[in-house]
Amino acid sequence: MTPPPLAHPTVSVVVVSRGRPDALRRALVGVSQLSYPAFEVVVVTDQEGQAALSALSFADQIKVAPYELANISAARNRGIALAAGEIVAFLDDDAVPETGWLQHLMAPFARADVAAVGGFVRGRNGISFQWRAQTVDGSGQTTPLDITGSEAVVLTPEGGRGIKTEGTNMAVRRSVLAALGGFDPALHYYLDETDLNLRLAQAGYKTAIAPLAEVHHGFSANRWRTEARVPRDLSEIAASMAVFLGKHCDAAQVETVWSRFREGQRRRLLTHMVAGQMMPGDVRRLLRGLDQGFAEGQARMTGQMPVIGPSPEAFRPFAAESGAQVIIAGRYWRRRALLAAAAQAVAQGQRPSVFIFSRTALFHTVRFHPKGYWVQIGGLFGRSERRQKLFRLSGFSARLKQEVARIRAQRLLTETAPEMAGCVTKQEGQKQ
Repeated sequence: MTPPPLAHPTVSVVVVSRGRPDALRRALVGVSQLSYPAFEVVVVTDQEGQAALSALSFADQIKVAPYELANISAARNRGIALAAGEIVAFLDDDAVPETGWLQHLMAPFARADVAAVGGFVRGRNGISFQWRAQTVDGSGQTTPLDITGSEAVVLTPEGGRGIKTEGTNMAVRRSVLAALGGFDPALHYYLDETDLNLRLAQAGYKTAIAPLAEVHHGFSANRWRTEARVPRDLSEIAASMAVFLGKHCDAAQVETVWSRFREGQRRRLLTHMVAGQMMPGDVRRLLRGLDQGFAEGQARMTGQMPVIGPSPEAFRPFAAESGAQVIIAGRYWRRRALLAAAAQAVAQGQRPSVFIFSRTALFHTVRFHPKGYWVQIGGLFGRSERRQKLFRLSGFSARLKQEVARIRAQRLLTETAPEMAGCVTKQEGQKQ
């Protein structure tokens, strides 16, 4: 049965966190600044995360599901079970959404035939993309999709492929998720959302890609990798790979696909060893864990997941920060004063974006400060988007206008950039 179109659907934002309380706090500060009329926040977390939540001023607005096990799929299912929104959106605890994330991510659901939506993900420097649009097959291999422009695109899966969405930036109709049983708990850490993408395709659902629905993702350290993405343990990746191939790959191709995957992991480890990030003994240990994990995954039981019932709790609207968006800009030598002004603006209920330029050609970086403001730092003559020229002459005011325009739609900045450096410009929601 096709669900009705939704103009402004209620949304449950589910964040799963384990062992990363600082990252969780930062993510939730970002969520608290979202601009969307009706969303709730569901956090599935361990004791560390629960303690971190208690220190937030808006802690009483959050639905909390205690969960200690290292199983991302089972944890997300806990979040779905508690979610009372028409749509369930997922965000990793080491990610921060742009202010307009939900507005852009929800827009395609106005079409009744859209079951899921994915957005774009920017990486650690806050500029380059980690993920954009892809399709995926039963071996887990992805193929880029050529999506240009900023408009959302509705896609129909074909040829046994799924439309790839990333678990750190995706949304699905709750009714669809519930009927499918959510995420497969046999996939503890890896390929969990990819499995869901293929099951959505098999059920005939359409998925949209919304380029302006952006989040910034940090790849924080966890029990399986360091912050620099150096592996600590490959057993769970391999176990999930075994489960995934058993479900979606032609049985005659499983050995070939696994051998190719294992070789790729071996080369990855050797690259880290050559870079001095691990010893030869670490490579051998990690490869043993990889093989053991694959064998263990092949023995895991998977099958039809039970339908997820309605939430036992009513929808709990989150009162997001509704203060004005403001732009604070200036030269690098004034950075301390500019950041202090941003902190003061947050304390006054505003949502600042700070631009700090030096008279250099340094590449730009963007980050979300845990206190609640965005900061872009770089050279007046340097690149922001990495496809730009290595060096280009620019005045301060012109460069500021270019950079504000670059993120205007994602961050819902509604006025022109300031012409004077070091000033604060009023944005939407603030009286003149």
